[in-house]
Amino acid sequence: MKFHPFIFIIIILFSGCKSSKEPVTSSIQFIPKKKLTSKELETWYQKDYVTDSILGISLNKWYALNKKKPNQEVIVAVIDTQLDINHEDLKGQFWTNQKEITNNNIDDDNNGYVDDIHGWNFTSNKKEDYVAWGNFESVRFIRQWDSEFKGKTEDQIKSEDLANYKEYQRALKVNEKENIYYNRWFSSLNHSVEIFPLVKDTLKHFFPKEDYTYKQLDSLYKIHKLNDKTYRQRRESDDRDLGALIFYMMINIQDKESTLEALKNSQAELDSIVNRNLNKNFNDRKLIGDNPNVLEKGYGNGNISISKKGFKNLQGHGTKVVGIIGANRKNNIGIKGFSDNIKIMPLNISYSGDENDKDIAMAIYYAVDNGAKVINMSFGKEFSVHQQWVSDAFKYAEKHNVLLVHASGNEKSDNDKTPYYPSDNNYDGTPEICNNFINVGSISKRLDNTFVSAFSNYGKQNVDLFAPGEEIYTTTKNNTYGTDSGTSLAAPMVSGTAALIWTYYPKLSAIEVKQIIMDSGTAYNLEVIVPGTKEKKIPFSELSKSGKVLNVYNAMQLAEKFSKKKK
Repeated sequence: MKFHPFIFIIIILFSGCKSSKEPVTSSIQFIPKKKLTSKELETWYQKDYVTDSILGISLNKWYALNKKKPNQEVIVAVIDTQLDINHEDLKGQFWTNQKEITNNNIDDDNNGYVDDIHGWNFTSNKKEDYVAWGNFESVRFIRQWDSEFKGKTEDQIKSEDLANYKEYQRALKVNEKENIYYNRWFSSLNHSVEIFPLVKDTLKHFFPKEDYTYKQLDSLYKIHKLNDKTYRQRRESDDRDLGALIFYMMINIQDKESTLEALKNSQAELDSIVNRNLNKNFNDRKLIGDNPNVLEKGYGNGNISISKKGFKNLQGHGTKVVGIIGANRKNNIGIKGFSDNIKIMPLNISYSGDENDKDIAMAIYYAVDNGAKVINMSFGKEFSVHQQWVSDAFKYAEKHNVLLVHASGNEKSDNDKTPYYPSDNNYDGTPEICNNFINVGSISKRLDNTFVSAFSNYGKQNVDLFAPGEEIYTTTKNNTYGTDSGTSLAAPMVSGTAALIWTYYPKLSAIEVKQIIMDSGTAYNLEVIVPGTKEKKIPFSELSKSGKVLNVYNAMQLAEKFSKKKK
């Protein structure tokens, strides 16, 4: 579909969560801004499509028009990596366990966790050493079932084990593909580190000050090709040919690895992927010292922001997610979260590798038992070794009226066809596990066929709605700010909205809040490119269950109407 100078937005407003009446619809002519100022780029996702001509979630519009005061504080548990608890824009925004006395090494509130002042770190030990690298879940799945399934064909498997056998076979294929990919990349990096000094010395002949740019190297490369008649034959047989060395540095500049230090850092990362993430013999629970096959309280420690020499800093991802939800709105620095009446409960389970199902389940139980109303889960994986543990935790959250919000994933795949965990879906045709789970995809600020982020997962049944997740400016580790993209940044927008609703309308149930958020979204009537394809286009409404994008203003309006009906 060709992009026209204006597009019609269909806005659908419901009078309640469930109604037998037809929805009221209206069409608005909308001309999006083509160029945003630097400030608008930082705050675009909070803007309004009509008021500001920017495809945001209308958070600013709601604040501009709202005259009421919130009724209560709401706790949002963020299950993620460690975070920068001392960030200037996050000070005072964290939940505090008032029943626990700081650093007395006693479980004062008898909740099973010692000195859990602001949350809990499930991936560390009592000495505050923490897991930096863990297995991919495909590796764990293979290790779990190797003794039973290795070398067997399907006709040798009992019917009750068939589902696990098929997952085992899928895990083997994924693991083989990842091993080939990462080992080739690792080998290439090893060669790059080896040859880098020669490249630098060679280029000094042309650029004595070593001040070359990609464009300058590209010109030199083309001249070399033009002047060297035997270039192709020598290029294929000798990777130390001048053209090859020039091209090598061009690639390094493009990949932001133009120094030996940068290359060695990448080499170390790949070494850990190959020898830890993908290594079936690597025990990623040894440092923690727990039994990974038993659900239990108390392992780990209460420091959710460890900075330790010799350990990889893991505070980046969690700091980004937390900032979107809970950054201070009144300090006039950095960014603005959804409400200062939202308090963040950090629960650390993530590192470089896939999250362990035990940690996911125990973090959910902790969040529910300690008063969280919303649980944000901006992580995911292709396999689940102990899915039942997580499913039971989901049901526990539902029973206690807690909303679960999950990022749909960045694999540009269909969640209806390809499993992505944790999920409220068993992927076996059975009904959904629970009704308090929202799965969120990512959209951009572009109102054209690239509206849906190219990396985002989607699914008419297993993705509920979309929210901004591309070029999002937020808090980052080491007391800084930055821009990033991913469904990990779309999910906290929904979590923040749910928490905001509850600060005003505390009597609503989790299922009602979910339905309000889905029903009140904005429906954009346009065709979009399906992520993972080059040209396939379908209506945006077909990529999620609601067919809509999060809209805070509409959600708050609908929550007010529904809350009045409950009185």
